[in-house]
Amino acid sequence: MKILSCGAGMQSTALALQSCANARAVMSGMPLAFPKVPIYDAIIYCDLGIEPVWVPEQVKFIASACKDCGVPFYILRSDLYRDYMKNFGTNRVSAMPFWTINEDGKEGCIQRRACTVDYKIIMIQKFVRYQLLGYRPYQHLRPEDVGTHELHIGFSKEESQRSFPSRNRMFKNCYPLIEMGWERKDCYRYNLEEWGLDSKASACLICPYHKNYFFQYIQRNHPDDYASVVDFDEMLAERQPKSRIQNRIFLSRSRKRIRELTCQDCDDAQTFDYQGRQLWNGF
Repeated sequence: MKILSCGAGMQSTALALQSCANARAVMSGMPLAFPKVPIYDAIIYCDLGIEPVWVPEQVKFIASACKDCGVPFYILRSDLYRDYMKNFGTNRVSAMPFWTINEDGKEGCIQRRACTVDYKIIMIQKFVRYQLLGYRPYQHLRPEDVGTHELHIGFSKEESQRSFPSRNRMFKNCYPLIEMGWERKDCYRYNLEEWGLDSKASACLICPYHKNYFFQYIQRNHPDDYASVVDFDEMLAERQPKSRIQNRIFLSRSRKRIRELTCQDCDDAQTFDYQGRQLWNGF
């Protein structure tokens, strides 16, 4: 099987729509427009329960395109936000790359980033194994399934350092955008000019990799989302995880509470060029 792990940001949205374009081409008896992108056997989106408001809209767009072109599209519920709000500081939670300050004032960060693996990749792998391929619990991997299923991931050219082989014996990781040399701006252009979709990056609202501008943007434009982020950030301040390490942890890379960020802190918007204009990428 050929599976797309779809976060519904610019890049994976472009791959999903390219797959739909290829499906249309086959139905019309035309050659594939994107030979490196398959007509996916499944496009799978994991709903983390705490996405920016534009991500569900992009999910709806992809789902509609897939339905029109006969490409299977699935949504899995994977509530990272709920689990953290319930369990952080008392029970095990998936590691997130929070920013830290230790007792001596030294700045650092938590290096391990398990949230994407735990709440997206493993969820998709299990769904494929048990729901699509029909495995029973604890059933051994069939020889014909060893390394034969492709899991496509929407990393673009500037993210090539993030591409790694799969640790799951069933899957082979594939990175079509890197193979095609596409950057984030190419994905934006394709989504907009070919499909009329003005897309932005996808990442959960509570991702520590956000630039501070992101938090300022949602404060001004999406106050309910901002309130959820502030609640999460203040929960981090109030609860200490089960660890001998007593570092203070922060959602913001400035190592301040979200409410304390200044306009100067937030002057860090990440942009790309589109037709001579600098556009914010949504991250």
